[in-house]
Amino acid sequence: MPAGLQRLAHLVRKELIELRADPRLFGIVIMAPIIQLLVLGYAATTDVKDIPLLIVDGDRSSVSRQLIERFDASANFYLVDVVTGGSTVERHLEDGSAWMALTIPAGFGQRLSAGRPDTVQVIADGTDSNSTGVALNYARSVVAAFSAEKTGALNPGLSARAAPIEADIRVWFNPRLESRDFMVPGIVALLLLVVTTNLSAMAIVREREVGTLEQLNVTPLARWELIVGKLLPYALIGMFDVVLVTLVAVFWFQVPFLGSFPLLFVCSMIYLLSTLGLGLFVSTISQTQQQASMTATFFFLTPMIYLSGFTFPIENMPGWIQWVTYLIPLRYFLVIVRGIFLKGVGLTVLWPQIAALLACGLVLIALATLRSSKRLA
Repeated sequence: MPAGLQRLAHLVRKELIELRADPRLFGIVIMAPIIQLLVLGYAATTDVKDIPLLIVDGDRSSVSRQLIERFDASANFYLVDVVTGGSTVERHLEDGSAWMALTIPAGFGQRLSAGRPDTVQVIADGTDSNSTGVALNYARSVVAAFSAEKTGALNPGLSARAAPIEADIRVWFNPRLESRDFMVPGIVALLLLVVTTNLSAMAIVREREVGTLEQLNVTPLARWELIVGKLLPYALIGMFDVVLVTLVAVFWFQVPFLGSFPLLFVCSMIYLLSTLGLGLFVSTISQTQQQASMTATFFFLTPMIYLSGFTFPIENMPGWIQWVTYLIPLRYFLVIVRGIFLKGVGLTVLWPQIAALLACGLVLIALATLRSSKRLA
């Protein structure tokens, strides 16, 4: 073997030995891809199913019940509720408990039995433009199939194309179905997570690597003073980023902002409890900045992005993964930021997400504080 290749082989062997000598880094390299593949393989799906559907049955006839049964029997929908008045439609679409509402007008059965055409109204939450487009196609298909069946049953000589039932489609919150309007507010949440988590993850580790942590240990600083002093600068950076990216989203990308900026600002501060607490926790289980960066990226940030609903709807994931998503702060903040941007909703609608986000932040901060110590490891 040429001398150059021998030197290269020895260098590669040396690097592999050093990697094996660091159990934490070796575990990240081996375990992280396996865990991510197992979990994200189920979560990463573009299929749209189990669409939450609210039905407003203003007719309450046998024909309207047959149409309701068609939607109920479809594998693409599940019925959230069947009501007789339309006053609850706005509430269900605003809080996200329903993606779509089907309104059957009074006299629907009589007009259909008389062979007269009629219209059912389909109202969709357009915040997630891709999922909404697929869901609307599903709804059109169910209505068209039911219409063709009723046309043939009532008027055997009439062409199925002369369907007596049409779907009046209306899209709320994102009527243009612009994917940018859905993604850009989510990027606000994602940027806060990535920037503040990575910065705070390096906080204690960097002090340990350069040898200044020991100097801090002999100061009269209390543990909470050290933690607050390390995290507060990154919190200020995070709040500056909130203002910056919101201005860019509204004035450059022309994303509608229908809600309250003070509410967004307060919710962002609550969200920072989670991101900074997570970063501090990572710093307490890492010995080097390289370990901190890889641990934060592979074990926390990447799974959070995929499981939070940022890219793939949570409703399309397997049930056991949906339960896991309740532990992810980004899940709640995405609902908050998109609700404020696109729906203009306030505290009365968002308080469950805000409460859950606050609980996540307090738990992460408490856990990180318990693990942190002024003593050198």
